[in-house]
Amino acid sequence: MSLGFYFNERACSGCRACQTACKDRNNLEVGELFRHVRTFQTGTFPAATMYHYSATCNHCESPACVDMCPTGAMQKGDDGTVQHDDELCIGCGSCANSCPYEVPVMFEEEKIAGKCDACKPFRDRGLNPVCVDACNMRALEFGDVDELRAKHEGDAMVTELVRDLPILASSAETGPNTIINPKEAALAEDFAEVLL
Repeated sequence: MSLGFYFNERACSGCRACQTACKDRNNLEVGELFRHVRTFQTGTFPAATMYHYSATCNHCESPACVDMCPTGAMQKGDDGTVQHDDELCIGCGSCANSCPYEVPVMFEEEKIAGKCDACKPFRDRGLNPVCVDACNMRALEFGDVDELRAKHEGDAMVTELVRDLPILASSAETGPNTIINPKEAALAEDFAEVLL
């Protein structure tokens, strides 16, 4: 069993409620994010299109951050998610430098790294990650990736489920456990990030 996220990009309004809930739950300072929503545009007038992408740790099958961590602070948890042990972290930045998705955050003052733990303390009590419950559009789900794929492959609003988008690093090496129901525009190679 591999646990991960399902992201319905077609439903995402870019409201950033998931980002805010994550930031609040993790007591993050200004400029620190474990989940971030980015906005992109593709095409030109009159056929320009905008879309949003909500990203956090992909809890990869073969995470580069775990492979490169010299102390074992970054590790695969018992449930298959990628977890971080603050006690073992020496703040070397190997995890942040090796992650193709730029997920681990370096906390300079504390001299440690941090990242999404998929709200493990909440999940251990049978609850969802806070980002999932905060999403007004119900664009996020968390669970067994095979079950999530099977559940959504038959949806009328799903043309294909992917793990890669042109805006993301290739998943060939790490095997991200994030399943995306992409907007058609998000599959276009010509894109530019929009700062809102």
